[in-house]
Amino acid sequence: MNPEQLFLFALLFGIFVLLLWGRIRYDIVAFGALTVAYIGGAIPQEAVFAGFGHPATLIIALVLIISQGLYGSGAIEVLARHLVSTSRGLRVHVAVMSTVGAALSAVMNNVAALALLMPVDMQAAKKAKRSPALTLMPLSFASILGGMVTLIGTPPNVVIATFREEALGAPYSMFDFAPVGLVVAVVGVSYVTFIGWRLIPIERSRLDSAEELMDLRGYIGEGTVRDGSKAIGMTLRELQSLPPEEEVVPFGLVRRGERLSGRVLDEVIRKGDVIVLEGAPQAIEQFLGATGLDYAGAQKHAGVASESLELLEVVVPDGARIAGRTALDIGLLYRREVTLLGVSRRGRRFRDRVRKLRIEPGDILLLLGHSKSLPDVVEWLGCLPLADRGIRVFQRSKAWMAVLAFGAAVLAASLGLLYLPMALGAVAVVYLLLRIVPLSRLYESVEWPVIVLLGCLIPIGTALEESGSTALIAEGIVTLAQGLPVVVVLAILMIITMTLSDVLNNVATALIAAPIGVDIAHRLGVSPDPFLMAVAVAASCAFLTPIGHKNNTIIMGPGGYKFGDYWRMGLPLELLVVAVGLPMILLVWPL
Repeated sequence: MNPEQLFLFALLFGIFVLLLWGRIRYDIVAFGALTVAYIGGAIPQEAVFAGFGHPATLIIALVLIISQGLYGSGAIEVLARHLVSTSRGLRVHVAVMSTVGAALSAVMNNVAALALLMPVDMQAAKKAKRSPALTLMPLSFASILGGMVTLIGTPPNVVIATFREEALGAPYSMFDFAPVGLVVAVVGVSYVTFIGWRLIPIERSRLDSAEELMDLRGYIGEGTVRDGSKAIGMTLRELQSLPPEEEVVPFGLVRRGERLSGRVLDEVIRKGDVIVLEGAPQAIEQFLGATGLDYAGAQKHAGVASESLELLEVVVPDGARIAGRTALDIGLLYRREVTLLGVSRRGRRFRDRVRKLRIEPGDILLLLGHSKSLPDVVEWLGCLPLADRGIRVFQRSKAWMAVLAFGAAVLAASLGLLYLPMALGAVAVVYLLLRIVPLSRLYESVEWPVIVLLGCLIPIGTALEESGSTALIAEGIVTLAQGLPVVVVLAILMIITMTLSDVLNNVATALIAAPIGVDIAHRLGVSPDPFLMAVAVAASCAFLTPIGHKNNTIIMGPGGYKFGDYWRMGLPLELLVVAVGLPMILLVWPL
């Protein structure tokens, strides 16, 4: 092992550690790694930013823009509302929602597909008086499975297709993934429908009723003691006896900007104090009114009629503008005139002030603002509303134009008439000209952290390959599996890739595993295609943790899930994917 290989392996190990740690966002980790690789001499100057012009990077960015167009035109909304009914039984509901989610994820970004269907699923749970925990995880898993069917369905497929072009001279086409991906998706959705939802912990589905999860009684909010408040002169213990005592619990006190500690329940409340509350949204609002407390930003909303103010619950996905930041950092109140009234974090209490609390992906926020401006602020934040309020779709008259333009591009790319990035680029231009995607939202449609991640890791992946580092890893795997059938080696690669994808970003996993797969194939003297397909399937399947895929993170708060809930339903699904996917790969792509 030469010094360059040692340096790259150390860098790769550092990337793994930082991504697993999770305290630094993955795009910052990737850019830092790219900088270190350049300074260390592993990547030449002319190649350091080559990843940002790579076809995979462009395709993923364009797919995100097109997803926004299909979403904003109402094309997907019309389909979902015609196929999804909130009056069906649980098993039928899971079957329909999972099938629709998988189908949508094949043609659009699977996070956008989940964002569209999650409010419908939440409303169905509320109407049926059952826990959303029973249906949100199946919906998330199905949307992940559906992405494996087409080239543009999930980023790992794009990465694998473009890597094949560099390694073997020709990329995978739009539907080359379909024979394997479709069978895996059908089997996976069937498992989710008939077995999977039954493996969700009983205590989660029973204790987290629909009303509890829709009303989110675990919010932590604040109320400021103003002049004339009933709370002045009382203790927190006395305040807890006021109605509605079963729904709101005053449990903390902030004085002069500092959280009081010790026997705080017996502390006498003064004017200007901030009382920390835990409760449901409507109950907190009623409690503030009953005790004469002000919410944060009351002066900002003073000129707005109370009937035009609205409470809205939103979930924070990974990559949202507010993720990793505080309401104070982004000027939510003073720039956007929206108050962060409360935060729900899977039943956890916290000591930070609400406006100074660093928001995490999966948190649920209770926002207060003007009913007309609130939808735009939610979109600006990059959050997803939990209530289906019909405010997300604005251009239903252009739905057919959006579908036709996208369908024509897919057909042209599939027939080889147009280079795929150019075909998708043409669709994006059409969407802009027809204002299906407004110019002001063009760049907001792109998930820039993913683009930065991809642009930074591609040169590092190339350096690993050119230095012989991936060949060393491949040699190690082949040596360990010496004497075993090629099928077993393929299964080992699939399991390793799938395990990595459960804890790392799936794009990063695909970038690292793809060259290793090709090197293993060359050493065994077999076709690289089965190994590339195995990496594509495995990198897309992250079902064991809430951090393996963004969809799993998004549903964590609304579903009331804990970290350890995912593997119960996810582990059998991953084993099923290997059991079904491996024979299909060998059937369609023989060794």
